[in-house]
Amino acid sequence: MIAPIPFQPDQMQSDRLELGVCYYPEQWPREKWQDDARRMKELGLSWVRVGEFAWAHMEPRPGDLRWEWLDEAIDVLGRAGLKVILGTPTAAPPKWLVDLYPDILPVDTKGTVRKFGARRHYCFSSRRYRQEAARIVEAMAKRYGTHPFVYAWQIDNEYGDHDTVYSYSKEAERAFRLWLAERYGTIDALNAAWGTNFWSMRYGAFEEIELPNNLVEEPSPTHLVDFIRFSSDQVKSFNGMQADLLRRHAPGRPVTHNFMSNNFDFDHYEVGADIDIASWDVYPMGGLLNGRLSDDNKARYLRTGDPDQTAFYHDLYRAVGRGRVWVMEQQPGPVNWASHNQAPADGMVRLWTWLAYAHGADMVSYFRWRQIHYAQEQFHSALLLPNGEPDQGYQEVAQVIAEIARLPAGARRKKAEVALVVDYPSRWASRALPQGRSYDATAIGLDWYAALSRYGIDVDIVGQHCDLDGYAAVFAPDLLIVDAVFVERLAQCGAKALFGPRSGSKTPNLQIPTSLPPGPLNALLDMQVVRVESLPEFHIESVLHGNETYPASVWRETIRTSEPVLASFSGEYRDGAPALVGNSKARYLAVVAQGDLLMKVIGDTLDWAGVARQPDLGDLRVSRRGPLHFAFNFGKVSAEVPAATEAVFHVGERILTPIGVAVWTE
Repeated sequence: MIAPIPFQPDQMQSDRLELGVCYYPEQWPREKWQDDARRMKELGLSWVRVGEFAWAHMEPRPGDLRWEWLDEAIDVLGRAGLKVILGTPTAAPPKWLVDLYPDILPVDTKGTVRKFGARRHYCFSSRRYRQEAARIVEAMAKRYGTHPFVYAWQIDNEYGDHDTVYSYSKEAERAFRLWLAERYGTIDALNAAWGTNFWSMRYGAFEEIELPNNLVEEPSPTHLVDFIRFSSDQVKSFNGMQADLLRRHAPGRPVTHNFMSNNFDFDHYEVGADIDIASWDVYPMGGLLNGRLSDDNKARYLRTGDPDQTAFYHDLYRAVGRGRVWVMEQQPGPVNWASHNQAPADGMVRLWTWLAYAHGADMVSYFRWRQIHYAQEQFHSALLLPNGEPDQGYQEVAQVIAEIARLPAGARRKKAEVALVVDYPSRWASRALPQGRSYDATAIGLDWYAALSRYGIDVDIVGQHCDLDGYAAVFAPDLLIVDAVFVERLAQCGAKALFGPRSGSKTPNLQIPTSLPPGPLNALLDMQVVRVESLPEFHIESVLHGNETYPASVWRETIRTSEPVLASFSGEYRDGAPALVGNSKARYLAVVAQGDLLMKVIGDTLDWAGVARQPDLGDLRVSRRGPLHFAFNFGKVSAEVPAATEAVFHVGERILTPIGVAVWTE
């Protein structure tokens, strides 16, 4: 092993976009390593991630730590000029560990133990697993913490993948009871919070409480959400344990975790508080098929992905990382794990790379270097084919690297004028109390984000804990549980606010506010929600906004208010009832708005808040990073980018072809 040298933080981050790749030396013969490293560097890559699934190679038998192969791999990569991100291997405990301690395995909602043979086969609540995870992480950190070629650390891999946040094991039950005792103090306080007078559900002691699975009917919503809160806290403490060890033994090296899209099983803000950079794994093709769009629009965007889903998660994880975000795994071609696995259009890997940079990412790493020819992911494409020949993604990465040199250095994403609130407890509340199968908070939030994007608006994602100063407009599409301190800060800042239906409808204990919804929002709006209804897909409501009538569905509320009515319901049921009300500070929308109605409401709100916007951009998306303007064409026809006459184009042209990227300064 190379003698450690003092770490040089000034080499940590470039003033330009940097690119990297995920590499698995344990899966390839040693004689390939040197040539692979040379080719990575010749391509122009700067970073390489290794190690996150290699526990069985690091420790093939209990206590038999074998570092020589990893020493050599890191040395080969580092000497080629690559900066190594070293992953802790806790996402894949080895077979011998499972055999020694079978109680580390997770248990699914049906009570079935999830067995060894894939990955993420551990329970966050297992005390034994936490001890073993801490042991291997500390051993790694002691050996490589000050290694000159190890520049950053990734903790574990993709918390929540394969539905693994929630475990119904005996260890989880024991830990849940302790968590509840700490939260409530007395069993009487828990009974009051959970509403256990209903259906004779009262408990006499914390030891009587079971996990909310395999019940005859749905559990108390507070029971369910408390279990989600508890499970989220378990992820946070597990992650925090590893972060503490790494900081102790690897001073100055940033710590990250690679989050996923479309997963709100735990609170990313809370986990993000213990890391330095938020990373995430970008797979737009599977995201499209699993996402919010209609089948017609999925067909339309089959090879580009949802134009807004990827950008949304870039912005979310920029918030989670407090301004610092990486892409740890960028899809380079067709994958293996979705219901169907279509190839992206040629040019999309390049587009996704620049999209990440435009939305604040400083590094984009591709998954993976060479396509594996065996095991579960053998259909998952890479930069190289299994025989080592460059694939399409390789060519597009080479194009991006050539383009990087054309851009001015040092561009940084600035604070946006517009904030969109994403609140995890509210998402959990609507999961526990959906009140209708068509109500999907994740889709609603993304619909609002997409409407803002179609108007050319840069967005900051914020939680209720975030600073609101400097924003002109705050949008809260699904803020069911409202923090009174958040309302106070909002009242004191200069922003205008738009709240979606169900806002303020639940207390932290998932009960209806005694003053009726919107609860704490009454400090901003004089109104009460007196009835809510979820609507079947075949029923359409009509909303009169200005001189136009718009269709609406999914959810409708009846409100009474002294505030001015800005839009109203039209039809046989309660004709003229308010659908949108507001004053000089805040507005409340009493219906799930989609399509043209949503564009109308969002556009009017931007105008009211004094935020300049473009006309509807259709399939074009724009963003800014410092002085750099970006445009991306997700459509099938060429489009003109909204650049000033004097704009200087560094990449692309004013007329942007399909799958095209343009970058300019004004």
